Amino acid sequence: MSEVTEKLARPSFSFVPFWLGGKSSCVPTRIIAVANQKGGVGKTTTSVNLAACLAAVGKRVLLFDLDPQANATSGVGLEKTEGGSAYFPLLGDGALLDKVKSTAFERLDVVPSEVDLCGADMELARMENHLQRLTETLKPVVESERFDHIIIDCPPTLGILTLNAFTAADGLLVPMQCEYYALEGISMLNRVMNQLRETGINPDLELIGVVMTMFDGRTRLSQQVVSEVRDHFAEKVFDTVIPRTTRLAEAPSFGKPIIHYDKYSAGAAAYEVLAQEFLKRVP
Repeated sequence: MSEVTEKLARPSFSFVPFWLGGKSSCVPTRIIAVANQKGGVGKTTTSVNLAACLAAVGKRVLLFDLDPQANATSGVGLEKTEGGSAYFPLLGDGALLDKVKSTAFERLDVVPSEVDLCGADMELARMENHLQRLTETLKPVVESERFDHIIIDCPPTLGILTLNAFTAADGLLVPMQCEYYALEGISMLNRVMNQLRETGINPDLELIGVVMTMFDGRTRLSQQVVSEVRDHFAEKVFDTVIPRTTRLAEAPSFGKPIIHYDKYSAGAAAYEVLAQEFLKRVP
């Protein structure tokens, strides 16, 4: 029986295990960028549901929607609001903490996105130290000690917004779909990571892990792709795979993470197990 299947067979408990409890004064806020320049790989789904599962086990989480499509924003039940995104704080006008919004889900807050962020790449390119703008903007948030984890949902590009996220992040989490060409473009992502480290822009940036998404155990293709990715990334690939399910696809249209939309579904079980695995790598 797989770990996900075992999880489904067990009742869901509401208590928070002590080892997954609240923020410790000796553990700094960890910033994780969820990124893949290919669209449709489950990037936003993973950002939203990982953030929700971390919050559900007692972590204080800020979901930072840096994608102008604002799907992470709507995925936690918030509306796109003009002037509500990180656009102006990134340009030095206003504080990011003022943009933090509560959600209906305990311990899960969000910095919403909006279409105005589309213009941020062009505006940031004209600024001095433009790759460090997000780092500077996030400093007061980190220093406030309000959050254990900041999960950044990056745009599906390697533009300036995404590079800002990489510069600010402690680590990257890369979702990859179980389909042909899953490894397409990953070499570019690796080159960017290496350049940021080697140039000293973010010398401590690390690959937290690769999570396989849209897995269909009925197909040989999914099995082959997972095997290929594990051969390439070895222990960096999470053991947990995220299944392709109808309930997981439906949840965003209701503005709910999967554990709040259907907590007994296979998708909810998978993301709960992924969150546990994630916390072993990022306490």
